[in-house]
Amino acid sequence: MNKTPNILVTGAAGFIGSHTMVELQQAGYQVIGIDNFENSSSRVADQITAITGIATHIEKIDIRDKKSLNEFVNTHKDIAAVIHFAAYKAVGESVQFPMKYYENNIGGTVNLLEAMAANQINNIVFSSSCTVYGEANPPVDETAPVQQATSPYGNTKQICEELLKDQSQATGLNVISLRYFNPVGAHDSALIGELPIGVPNNLVPFITQTAIGKRKQLTVFGTDYPTADGTCIRDYIHVVDLAKAHLKALEYQLAGKNKQSFDVFNLGTGKGSSVLEVVAAFEKVSQQKLNMVFGPRRTGDVVQVYAACNKANTALGWKTERTLENCMQTAWAWEQALAAKENK
Repeated sequence: MNKTPNILVTGAAGFIGSHTMVELQQAGYQVIGIDNFENSSSRVADQITAITGIATHIEKIDIRDKKSLNEFVNTHKDIAAVIHFAAYKAVGESVQFPMKYYENNIGGTVNLLEAMAANQINNIVFSSSCTVYGEANPPVDETAPVQQATSPYGNTKQICEELLKDQSQATGLNVISLRYFNPVGAHDSALIGELPIGVPNNLVPFITQTAIGKRKQLTVFGTDYPTADGTCIRDYIHVVDLAKAHLKALEYQLAGKNKQSFDVFNLGTGKGSSVLEVVAAFEKVSQQKLNMVFGPRRTGDVVQVYAACNKANTALGWKTERTLENCMQTAWAWEQALAAKENK
């Protein structure tokens, strides 16, 4: 391509979306961002600008609003690819409000694919999840069967992958579905990071909010799992490593290296860490002792899951660079930066 391609990022102000915006801009791409700001802040665009030195605008568009989405895509005729993050992502909330998740995650994706087809946009990188594997035996590679989801959230990811696959077979759309394990950490600048609305559903923001005093205590759910210390094991990947993987996947796609029109890649570190190991790593880098209590297991939590990432390492030329301690260090710096802003 002679001209730098335009890349549309949905959910651009979100945790992973914002970090990917940074990587894309720093790699020289023209980036068009949209977000409905329901679970994010419009100020994120200014924070991205502060990091990259490139003027950033994120348009307020809800992917459920078919008319607005179509009008927006129609006015940007030269979009070469879409990176699709826009989705609700809280497992517990999805159990309480399944229709909300199906309407947004699936309905919004259908709207996006229709807008893409109408404008001959033939490349999409999709934000998927390791939840599609269910209770699989780790290390989990891409040949592991997709199992019945344990939550409506997980089911929306499975259904979106199915509809993307169907669309790729029908139209020749090029799809790369990236199945993340557990994204954590924050940008080294402490200008962007995870911004959970209300009580966090994920471990690391709950740890940092407990350490900063926003939460009274950290509850560890389940100490009787068949693991070395009795707590669940997950594969925690730094969000900057994850963002760089999206850049690699995009470049792979735009270079026409796809072996098939629908392809999947696992994104993780290839190593599992227990809840107590994560807590210990945080306490070490922060010099903070957490007020921690133990509770019963949560419904839907799998015992352990971590990735086999050989496919992404080989095909995309990508691998993680950050350690668990760096994940905790940057997450803590981000939490402290948020607290400093609130106290001004």
